[in-house]
Amino acid sequence: MTITTKSSITLGEAIERLVPGGLSFRFEAYDGSSAGPPDAPITVRIVNERGLSYIMSAPGDLGLARAYVTGDLEIDGAHPGDPYDALVHLLDKTRLRAPSATETFRIVKALGLSHLLPPPPPPQEHLPRWRRALEGLRHSKNRDAVAIHHHYDVSNRFYELVLGPSMTYTCAVFPKADSSLEEAQFEKYDLVCRKLDLQPGQRLLDIGCGWGGMVRHAAKHYGVKVIGVTLSEQQAQWAQEAIVREGLSDLAEVRFSDYRDVPETGFDAISSIGLTEHIGVHNYPAYFSFIRDHLKVGGRMLNHCITRPDNRARATAGQFIDRYVFPDGELTGSGRIITEVQDVGLEVQHEENLRQHYAMTLRDWNRNLVDNWDEAVAEVGIGTAKVWGLYMAGSRLGFERNSIQLHHVLATKTDPSGATDFPLRPTWGS
Repeated sequence: MTITTKSSITLGEAIERLVPGGLSFRFEAYDGSSAGPPDAPITVRIVNERGLSYIMSAPGDLGLARAYVTGDLEIDGAHPGDPYDALVHLLDKTRLRAPSATETFRIVKALGLSHLLPPPPPPQEHLPRWRRALEGLRHSKNRDAVAIHHHYDVSNRFYELVLGPSMTYTCAVFPKADSSLEEAQFEKYDLVCRKLDLQPGQRLLDIGCGWGGMVRHAAKHYGVKVIGVTLSEQQAQWAQEAIVREGLSDLAEVRFSDYRDVPETGFDAISSIGLTEHIGVHNYPAYFSFIRDHLKVGGRMLNHCITRPDNRARATAGQFIDRYVFPDGELTGSGRIITEVQDVGLEVQHEENLRQHYAMTLRDWNRNLVDNWDEAVAEVGIGTAKVWGLYMAGSRLGFERNSIQLHHVLATKTDPSGATDFPLRPTWGS
């Protein structure tokens, strides 16, 4: 395509040049220009010059996210607490054309080179990776604590509004398609307990325990003595209060601690639900070695984590996730996880993919956010609430389309002689 050399163009003209075949959505801009069908189900609007500067100075998902979070880019046709339908429409019906370097320069020059100077990022944005290096080596105790604080110490009340009564921020397991979120979270914890074959009087360590859902479930329903650890001080405080409230103090404890600082050993079982994503792939040998060393012979380990559908090494998918949601988060395939578990000497007994269940979980979290939108905004501010709506809806789409998965890996610390009391067939049911 040949473009004219006029000294300036409207934003509407610019986007029409980047989307061949016409727009499936309505586009409107502060300069009075527009493009796309007036009756489109989705309208994308750039409100001011700062929004344009965000987009031009950080092309891709980071610039768009900055403009959206600050309100400089608006989306009509979807609730900000659940923009799933808008994301599906834009993903399925929009095909951007990559312009040549010469054409890109002409468009940028016509829109104004001053827009290449990035405005200050929104307060919800975490530091870029090069700045995080000043906080310590990646996945050092200090840097992990900072990353966890950024994501989890938002507001316990906000999480209550989004997660519901279970306060469980990990994939649920839906016994039936129409099961409620609370029923599915109960089933998730119970499935983990059954896979670990927990018995009254046994000792369980739950690493990365969040608000203590697994800790309390195992103590209440299986009579085991449980230690949970989390790097989030707000999570630990909430969990300890819940333990006292439910009369479980004689069995359950949640510590504000790095799991690497747990001194006790000889546990009958160890559960890790949603922690591995924060560990760092190169730390898997040390992580699974810790689990092996803290299990008694014959003990079981259940690792529950988000994975990729393959085992090829790649960077975090998108700067939005890295800067706004999971700083320093890393994913790999279930094959890599199984390999690392085996290489430290644990015996893998069972593996299961719960990808579809996570899409359903995120659907219900988005629904909770929409239902409690006004209170959520009052609690954390409109920018943070929009980050969560966007991230959960986008993640749901990722699980539905198999770009990310969720796997359980069950392993045992088998006796060196090979003797085991593991059943010949699974006993935990669905």
